[in-house]
Amino acid sequence: MNEKKKEELQAFVDKATAGDKKALETLITGVQDMVFNLSLRMLGTFADAEDATQDILLKMITHLSSFRGDSSFTTWVFSIAANHLKNYKKHMFARCPLSFEYYGDDIENGKIQDVPDLTQDVEKDILAEELKMSCTNVMLQCLDMESRCIFILGTMFKLDSRIAGEILEMTPEAYRQRLSRIRKKMADFLGQYCGEYGSGRCKCKERVNYAIQNHRINPSQLDYTTATEISIQTMMDVKNAMEDIDDLSQDFSFCKPYQSPERTKHLIQEFLESTQLSIIQNS
Repeated sequence: MNEKKKEELQAFVDKATAGDKKALETLITGVQDMVFNLSLRMLGTFADAEDATQDILLKMITHLSSFRGDSSFTTWVFSIAANHLKNYKKHMFARCPLSFEYYGDDIENGKIQDVPDLTQDVEKDILAEELKMSCTNVMLQCLDMESRCIFILGTMFKLDSRIAGEILEMTPEAYRQRLSRIRKKMADFLGQYCGEYGSGRCKCKERVNYAIQNHRINPSQLDYTTATEISIQTMMDVKNAMEDIDDLSQDFSFCKPYQSPERTKHLIQEFLESTQLSIIQNS
């Protein structure tokens, strides 16, 4: 970012810090989908991602006066979000951790043929798509928190290794090496077990009822298939101040970005309209 743009951004942030609601709203709107998608991949469920997104955006708001333009604004927000999520203990998978061994055993030995029809008259193709998106997102929970963050920043957000290294406090070389190993681990698992993205025998449509029985999907609450998908290019535009993108990205097409839920937007809007806005000026 050149010096003129840095100065313009800092002036805009200063306006928001001084209590300019419109400036603050613009900053939040610019990053809330990015924060939600990082939270969703890190935590595994829409409900947990919504809660974490609100926490992160409020943390961003209350620490806004500490932004000094040493990095891009989106890099600064990513750093806040990544640190918050790596230490997040309230989500479901913190209480019920997963492993690739457990996931693979369930695919191989789950008694899917013994489960009755639980689809509740929802089309099986829709439920299969819901399961596919849920399953591949939950699969990320088999990685430890730092590895998960490395994979998401490199694969979904396609961050330059210098930027990702800055966010995760590691050298670009260490980040690239870790990312390469993690991608291979994920690709090997998909190749071995998944019939949707690899050559495995697991087929989502065949496992729909088993997934419903085990509370992995809910026919009456289809988070993924009802969420508003946004284009990858939109996500790239959000972080266009992030320097040049490197060429390490591999196509893990299940990493689809979504708009943050309306509930999150409403809660942030309520905050902006409340007297709590004064805490920014006093923080």
